[in-house]
Amino acid sequence: MTETTRRTILTGTLAVPFAAPALAQAAWPTRPVRVVVPFAAGGSVDVMARVIAQRMQERTGQAFTVENRTGANGTIGGIAVSSATPDGYTLLISASVQTIARLVMRNPGYDPLTDLKPIARTGEGPCLIAMNPNRPQTTMAEVKAAAVANPRDWAFGVSALGSAGHLTTIEFVRQIGADVTLVPYRGTTPALADLMGGSIGIQADPMLAKLPPVRAGNLRGLALTAPRRNAAAPDLMTTAEAGFPSVDAQSWWVIWAPARLPETIAARIAEETQAIMGEQAVQARLAGLGIVPLFETGPALDTYIQRDFEKAEMLLRIARVQPE
Repeated sequence: MTETTRRTILTGTLAVPFAAPALAQAAWPTRPVRVVVPFAAGGSVDVMARVIAQRMQERTGQAFTVENRTGANGTIGGIAVSSATPDGYTLLISASVQTIARLVMRNPGYDPLTDLKPIARTGEGPCLIAMNPNRPQTTMAEVKAAAVANPRDWAFGVSALGSAGHLTTIEFVRQIGADVTLVPYRGTTPALADLMGGSIGIQADPMLAKLPPVRAGNLRGLALTAPRRNAAAPDLMTTAEAGFPSVDAQSWWVIWAPARLPETIAARIAEETQAIMGEQAVQARLAGLGIVPLFETGPALDTYIQRDFEKAEMLLRIARVQPE
């Protein structure tokens, strides 16, 4: 695979032309593939995984079964994949939170940076900060004022420790300077249920998961953590427009495999992924959910993950988050 095929970013539904993929280097797959999602069904990771698994199945003629292995901040699913036979038949699809287990857990049971092999990054997108619609506040500035005045009335949900939503919340709480409660959850779906039910007042998570309930009127969208407005929700202002420019964490999604996966199989999976991410139907579906579809692999991906890890480490240190 040439360097030009290693990183291609797509904007909206307009694809930058993909370079012709290299010839397949491995006879993969010849039997069903298990795709582990380390968070609950219905969240952003689950949606991304099912889009990819469906197209992999249709393209290869082999079954790609999505398995939700939730718990322990994504580490249960991560351990299951890292300890699997490195033959390409057990894959992990997860978000940026997957890489920083050791920053938020005393004993995660594995190190995602060394025990997993990143194969391809498939998308990135902003977080959507949303709140319970029964509260009277309608802007981030009003939330700040209310939280400062009555911090005990505010609980901020966190779908996973170290997630893009958590990092967004850390920066927002740091800026408002209020001693509010942070409530951790085992994924987006349970946090979303409590947010709509009123148990928590506000939460940030990838736009993919938050936009549908906002559109349905079950949540009130406040802002997107992005430098510019998103075509999927042009009416939602950015955090910069709302007066909080440093609240800008992005989520991203990657396909991983056990660390010892042979390069020939990794290249084969990457080629299929590249082809899928170049499909207009896939681009349109993801863009409609607020995700910027992309394809990135090889050294560029390794560098990206390392830099994102360092940024998360800095924010967690500033917030004095101690591994639990």
